[in-house]
Amino acid sequence: MVPGEPRRRLRELGIAIGRFEPGPFNAITDVEGVRVGHTTLHTGSGPLVVGEGPVRTGVTAILPNEGTVFNERLIAGTFVLNGAGELAGLTQLNEWGLLETPILLTNTLSVGAASQGMIEHLLERFPSIGVEHDVIIPVVGECDDSFLNDIGGGHVTAEHARRALESATGGPVEEGCVGGGTGMVCFDLKGGIGTSSRVLPEELGGFRLGVLVMTNFGRIADLRVDGVPVGEELASYFAREEKRPNLYGSIIAVLATDAPLSTSQLNRVCKRVSLGLGRMGSYAAHGSGEIIVGFSTANTVPRGKARRIHRLHMLADWAIDPLYQAAIECAEEAVLNALCMAVPTDGADGRHVRALPLAAVTELWQRHRGRLGRPIKSLRS
Repeated sequence: MVPGEPRRRLRELGIAIGRFEPGPFNAITDVEGVRVGHTTLHTGSGPLVVGEGPVRTGVTAILPNEGTVFNERLIAGTFVLNGAGELAGLTQLNEWGLLETPILLTNTLSVGAASQGMIEHLLERFPSIGVEHDVIIPVVGECDDSFLNDIGGGHVTAEHARRALESATGGPVEEGCVGGGTGMVCFDLKGGIGTSSRVLPEELGGFRLGVLVMTNFGRIADLRVDGVPVGEELASYFAREEKRPNLYGSIIAVLATDAPLSTSQLNRVCKRVSLGLGRMGSYAAHGSGEIIVGFSTANTVPRGKARRIHRLHMLADWAIDPLYQAAIECAEEAVLNALCMAVPTDGADGRHVRALPLAAVTELWQRHRGRLGRPIKSLRS
């Protein structure tokens, strides 16, 4: 890539995915009430010393309905394309079809610390947990950032998780090498956190849908951008030199919508996120975990026994197809936004991961779309 190349989101490069328009922020926060926060840990350099660093990790928090999800639970669903990964809390979420905690994203060996931080955060706000009401099982997703990070050093603490939760806001979402995405690698390039949204036309319901990803999967030779196989030409310049078993995984995707969906419908929409990953070149490798969790803000299920019957709105199945398409578009663009916004990063033992070369990708995309006839110059610059 060109030294000092400014980072820009995909649409700023003139590349728009799909047919539906994004929301004002082109982020999961375009779904009303959804907030996102990060705690980023980036310290040290040089040889790996377990417990000291280098540290390239963090925590990302997604608050579904302005932090009230414990009392006002949301209808939720999931889909696991390949299970070489973990989403703590998945068993209960699948059993009840309800989300009752925020969602945290971090590295594989920090799930426990993040869970503890969420417990402390919620106990402060809802001291009835474990007294008047049931205990909670935090929802925490993970990816392996050990290529760049001292993952065994225990650098993520409960306080870092609490900080991510407490800093969560609406509006634009910081992307790339932030929060849980700080040490992630995607398609041999620097990955991280990315997000995108879609707003359906009024004649299709006017619903909003957003996806946020922590992305850590794929080989550069397989990378596709809007269907264009850019990775085939980038591979000889940007493939990682060091190879390790099970190096290529994983991704956690969080989907939010204000469409009134049942659990079974959300499960089905979550499946379509994996089609967006496939469009990018993912084949859900053996050692990769592709786990998707989704929720709808349209209905709430209050905690307690004040009412025996809850009335919920639900979209007719025949009207769900546009949401499938929106989920595919958001997933693809969210991963690409993570790649576009991430910066070159050095990590453990001096390993270096380059960032997606934006100028070269734009030229390749234009050439394949028949808009540019000259050779690619920026690959060697």
